[in-house]
Amino acid sequence: MPKQGLPTAELIDLAQQLRVDSIRATDTAGSGHATSSMSAAELAAVLLANHLRYDFDRPDHPGNDHLILSKGHASPLLYSLYRAAGAVTDEELLTFRTRGSRLEGHPTPRLPWVDVATGSLGQGLPVGVGIAMSGKRLERIPYRVWVISGDSEMAEGSVWEAIEHAAAEGLDNLTLVVDVNRLGQRGPTRHGHDLDAYARRLQAFGWHTVEIDGHDVDAVDRAYREAASTTGRPTAVLAKTVKGKGVDAVADQEGKHGKPLEDATEAIAELGGVRAVHVDVHKPSAARTLHAVPSGHLTLPRFEKGGEQVATRDAFGRALAALGAARGDVVALDGEVGDSTRTEYFGKEHPDRYFEYYIAEQLLVAAGVGMQVRGHVPYVSTFAAFLTRAHDFLRMAAVSRADLNVIGSHAGVAIGEDGPSQMGLEDLAMMRAVHGSTVLCPSDANQTAKLVAAMADLRGIRYLRTGRGATDVLYGPDEEFPIGGSKVLRRSDADRLTLVAAGTTVPEALAAADLVAADGIDVRVVDLYSVKPVDAPTLWTAAEETGCLVTVEDHHPEGGIGDAVAEAFADGRPTPRMVRLSVSSMPGSASPEEQLYGAGIDARSVAAAVRLMVEKGVVR
Repeated sequence: MPKQGLPTAELIDLAQQLRVDSIRATDTAGSGHATSSMSAAELAAVLLANHLRYDFDRPDHPGNDHLILSKGHASPLLYSLYRAAGAVTDEELLTFRTRGSRLEGHPTPRLPWVDVATGSLGQGLPVGVGIAMSGKRLERIPYRVWVISGDSEMAEGSVWEAIEHAAAEGLDNLTLVVDVNRLGQRGPTRHGHDLDAYARRLQAFGWHTVEIDGHDVDAVDRAYREAASTTGRPTAVLAKTVKGKGVDAVADQEGKHGKPLEDATEAIAELGGVRAVHVDVHKPSAARTLHAVPSGHLTLPRFEKGGEQVATRDAFGRALAALGAARGDVVALDGEVGDSTRTEYFGKEHPDRYFEYYIAEQLLVAAGVGMQVRGHVPYVSTFAAFLTRAHDFLRMAAVSRADLNVIGSHAGVAIGEDGPSQMGLEDLAMMRAVHGSTVLCPSDANQTAKLVAAMADLRGIRYLRTGRGATDVLYGPDEEFPIGGSKVLRRSDADRLTLVAAGTTVPEALAAADLVAADGIDVRVVDLYSVKPVDAPTLWTAAEETGCLVTVEDHHPEGGIGDAVAEAFADGRPTPRMVRLSVSSMPGSASPEEQLYGAGIDARSVAAAVRLMVEKGVVR
C-alpha cells in the first residue's frame, strides 16, 4: 500500500491544474482533445499523487507500475501528469502536436514513460493483460498495471477478450479505470452514465467492480485502495464523469469532442488560473531486474537433406522449443491452435513460459506486445488467415516500436481440403505493409529452424510464414540463411528466365525447371525466403542475365512475392519482363495437389507457362 498521499484540497487543486494544462496545450496547438482530458482529471490526479509507484528518473526500474492511457486521444491529460511529476517542463508541454515534439497527438514510446502507443481504441487493456501476466506468472514482481479507458471503447470486442482472460487468470495486479463521461465522438455512448450496465457485464466475467463519482477525489482514492486490496481477481473502477468538466461552455455538451476550447483564457480563469503543483511520485519497491541472458547452448534440430519430408510448421515447433531451452527470455503465445501451429512443442518443454490465449487473436497479439514491454521475446502463433483479425494490433505494435515475433501457419492453398476460410492468402501483403517489418517465408525445415533462431535478435515486427504439408528438405543443416538474402538453387549461363519462389512453391519451381530442362529450356530458380527485406542484388543479376522474372507464389497476386520483386526495380533501373503466377481465383475444397494445380502454381502449370513464353517468343 502506498504511503499517505496528498490531502483532499491539494488533490482537487491538482485536478484543476491538469484541466488547465490540457486546455493550454490544445489551445497552443490549435487542435487536440481537451474535453476528453478534462473528464478524467480527478482520476489521474489521485492516481499520480497517491497510488502510482514510479521512478521517472528510472523508467526501466523493474518495480515500476505501468500506466496505460488507453483513451490515447486524451494525451494532453497524460502530458499534464508528466509536467506535474516534473518529467516534462512547462515549455515542452506547450510543444504539444508540433513537428519534432515528443508530445504527439496520441502517446507513443518516444517518451520513455510510455510503454506502448495508444489511440486506436480498445488496445490498452489487452496490452495491460500481457504486462500483468508477466508480473504475475513470470517475474513475480508486485507492480500494478493501471489502464485508463474511455467508455466509448468499451464497445470494442478486444476489450471483452481481455476482460474474460484477465478474470480467468485472476489478474489482481490489473486495475481498469473507466472514465464514463457519457459522450463519444459523435454523441452519447451506448450506455450513457449507466454505471450499472458496465458493472453487470464486468461482474458476469468475474471482475470486482467499484462504482464512484469520478470527480470526488476521496471516492476515487478509496476505490483505488479497494482495487489494491482485492485479491484473486481484477478490479474495474467505473467512474461517472462529465466531459469538459469545470468549464460551463463545454461541460457535457455534444459537438465539443476533439477540439480546443473556443476561449481558452476565459476557461482557464473559470478553473482558477494556471498552477504549478508538483507531485513527488511514490517510488517503487526494490525489485530484481529481469536478465534476458542465454541459459544454455542453442542446439537447433537438424534435418537430413534428401531424406525425410518435413513440414515447415513442424520445424518451427521443434526450433522454438530448442530456442526456449537456450534462452530464458523466450516466451510462446498461441491462439488455441498449438497442436496445428506446433507451438505445443514449446509448451510441453517450457510450460511456465507458454501462454494460451484461446480464440482471441487481438488479445493474443496485444499480450505479446505487453510481454515484450517487460523484456521478454514473444513468439505469437496462429493460422496466417486469422492474423487478419489482429492487423490493427500489429500496426499499432509497430507504432509502439515493439519487438515481436509472429508466426502464421497453414498458409496458402497448399493446406488443401479445409478451404479458403482457413487459407492465409493475404498475409504477406498485410505483414509487408507493417512499418519496419521483417517477412520470412521458408521453404524447408533447416531453413525454417535457422530463421526461427535469427528472428529472436531482430528488431520490430518479424513474421514467419509456415506450411501445413510435409515437403522435401532442400538444404543441409549447416546452411546459413541471412535475413535479406535468398538462395539460387539452379543456375546456368544459358538460363532463359528466372523462377522466383518462396515457401511451398520452391519445390514446385524446382520440379518445373526439371520438366522444361527435358525440352532443352534452361531456367534459373531463386528461393526468395526473405520477402522483406528482399535480396535486390540477386534479383538485379537474374534480370540482367535472363531478362525475365517469373514469380510463383501461394498467395493472392496483390502485395506478395510478385510485388516484392517488382519493387526491387523501383529505383529507376531497367525493369525486366515480369510474369506473376499466383492464386488469382477463389479456391474451394480440394487436395493440396489439386489446389496448387487449380491455382496454376504447381510444377506442371509453371512448366507449361515457361514453355508458352518460349513458344511465343516472350523470352529469348
